[in-house]
Amino acid sequence: SAARSEFKSLDVFYFHNCLYEFVWTENKRRWSERTPTHDVLRTFGPDHKVIFVGDASMSPYEILMPGGGVEHFNDEAGSVWLKRVLERFAHVLWINPVPEGRWGWTPSIDLISQHFEGRMVPLTLEGLDEGMRLLLK
Repeated sequence: SAARSEFKSLDVFYFHNCLYEFVWTENKRRWSERTPTHDVLRTFGPDHKVIFVGDASMSPYEILMPGGGVEHFNDEAGSVWLKRVLERFAHVLWINPVPEGRWGWTPSIDLISQHFEGRMVPLTLEGLDEGMRLLLK
């Protein structure tokens, strides 16, 4: 919510651990009011900037395997959905609140970072500055 004043428009969607076929706009309604991720991909143009915020700490199966999600059976691996976002939008960033020195301790952080081709930054002032530079490239 603090970012609303920094962007012309800001749409916020939630997901759990990894992106799959649905997202939601209110976490308390995540089971009753979901938005198909395909709709999000079709609604926003390729010039939109996409920022993921999360610790990227999950089972690698959630990223790599169909059925790997912990809350439901996902028909496609999370990596398939991440690839769709990365192919659709030119400017994508992942902001990670886990201290950067600990990223190597969690295999899923490395997997997400590889998908994002180095466009993962820590949630620090320096990380946010670097993230904004990456989004403007």
